[in-house]
Amino acid sequence: MNRSLMWKLLRKHISKAQLIGFSLANLVGLSIVILAVQFYCDVLPVFNDEESFISKDYLIITRNLTSAGALMGGTTEFSPELIADIKAQPWCRKVAPFVNSEFAVTASIGVDNAHAMRTQFFFESIPSEFIDVDPTWKFNPDSPTVPVIMSRDYLSLYNFGFASTQGMPQISESEASSIPLVFNLAGNGLRDNVQGRIVGFSNRLNTIIVPEEFMEWANKKYGQGGKLQPLRLIIEVNRPGDPAIQQYMDEHQYNIAGDKTNSGKTYYFLTLIVSIVVIVGVLISLLSFFVLMLSIYLLLQKNTRKLQDLLMLGYSPQEVSRPYIKMVLYINGAVLLLALVLMFAARASYMVMLSGLGTKGGTIVASIVVAVAIMASITTGNVLAIRRKIRSLWIRP
Repeated sequence: MNRSLMWKLLRKHISKAQLIGFSLANLVGLSIVILAVQFYCDVLPVFNDEESFISKDYLIITRNLTSAGALMGGTTEFSPELIADIKAQPWCRKVAPFVNSEFAVTASIGVDNAHAMRTQFFFESIPSEFIDVDPTWKFNPDSPTVPVIMSRDYLSLYNFGFASTQGMPQISESEASSIPLVFNLAGNGLRDNVQGRIVGFSNRLNTIIVPEEFMEWANKKYGQGGKLQPLRLIIEVNRPGDPAIQQYMDEHQYNIAGDKTNSGKTYYFLTLIVSIVVIVGVLISLLSFFVLMLSIYLLLQKNTRKLQDLLMLGYSPQEVSRPYIKMVLYINGAVLLLALVLMFAARASYMVMLSGLGTKGGTIVASIVVAVAIMASITTGNVLAIRRKIRSLWIRP
């Protein structure tokens, strides 16, 4: 008996309605999963873009000092124990203290070689990995020139709050970088003038940042050698918007600068919604898998006598199971292709809206890999179940 005749014999009891139902259920489940994965990949650049309306996953915290605490001599410093406790939290990826200048700083802004403006100043430093500007700054104590990174908000306050009302010229970022600065550093009975320059503007840090090398050198020379404990910390979190973060901050009376928690919650809820959608899609795929297995088992049960006869005639279990395995491969292959087509069609629709947020989307590799992995798993399960059922008939006396 050739293979075509065997297939004609075995397909007699196949229910097309059951196979169509399985295919549709599997198609819906797989499409939901890969569309959710692809949507997450396409939206993720909006969250990671530094210029996006959604901030990155960094928090700047301070300790809350109440009026009663101030009267009782309370402190707003972070001890090593408090920093270690924050670092031990599951949502904390990295944490670093802001190192404060322990000396007096006066800044003179020169215009046309004249010191037109003089103001009290302050410096802070943090590790470069936490800075959202990529400065090429170096500090040499032998010929000190202090490079600084300022908050972009400070420039906006000057241009639109001070300069516009005092009749002074507004300054662009490129112009600000070329304006000569002179810093007067005083402490420990010493007073020196050093040159300064602005090397960048930060959206993340609402302060004035200098290199760690300069801060260490200046605190040793003009201050107490960096012995003061930090007043602020910057934290990189691995689960932005996690409710556990806000709960921890409330319990320890820590304040989070800005509206980081609001943007973080947006990111968190996006991740949560995508996860729920993926879980629903996986459940639908699993249900469709069991629907197909039930259909195959019913089909094999109806053809038990014919299958046993074929096995007794000398056909191996592999030969007898081959028609059913091919059927499963064809169905699952068609479902995989249709799901990818639906995913690309849906992606083309929502990318029109996402393009308004200034993103070109993410990679499509992840969704394709997920689709292939799911269908490979389902197909492998189907094939193993078919072979096991046929083998049980073959060894039956």
